[in-house]
Amino acid sequence: MPKIKLPVKTPHIDMTPMVDLFALLLTFFMLTTTFRPSEAAVIDTPNSVSEKVSPDKDVIIILVGKDNKVFLNFDNGKDTSVLIRKEVLKKMAEQYNLTFTEKELKTFSTWASFGMPADKLKSWINTADSKDRDVFQIGIPMDSTDNQLNLWVRFIRLQNPNAEVAIKGDSDADFKTVKRVMDILQENQVNKFNLTTNLMKDEAKLEE
Repeated sequence: MPKIKLPVKTPHIDMTPMVDLFALLLTFFMLTTTFRPSEAAVIDTPNSVSEKVSPDKDVIIILVGKDNKVFLNFDNGKDTSVLIRKEVLKKMAEQYNLTFTEKELKTFSTWASFGMPADKLKSWINTADSKDRDVFQIGIPMDSTDNQLNLWVRFIRLQNPNAEVAIKGDSDADFKTVKRVMDILQENQVNKFNLTTNLMKDEAKLEE
């Protein structure tokens, strides 16, 4: 007598809920993600023999472009109750008799690097188009008659004394400009700082 074969049922998984969940998560991340603002200048950093990683918080970054223009970037620190960038801008405003609205102060606290004289900051902040804002990026003055970089570093250090300092110089930048930045840091009692390089490790070899 032949055996009766029972019908085999193939298991079925309904993927519709998973697709809905994926779409929901994608929408959530798109709406809540904050993109990092672009830097004021493109810096082609040299290679390094060090593998130390720069900190993400409590850091002052001084950028030196290939045209020897100097730019500055610093964060609001780990304490989210105080916006360090906002407080530093207030100090610079007092120094140069400038006025900023609360909205302008808050906008400045969320942006990245900048490089311009203090009297151009208000126009830079209120310029909507990013390409038009680039026109203001002519570098921070640091000559003997108007050493604004010195003031920026001093006020940042007063607000955040634990901040580390990093110099991010272009490989084609003039060393005299980098040396001038180092002198300004030492004037503010900053004798320890990092030199930012790219991720490409350059092996140091002895000449035969």
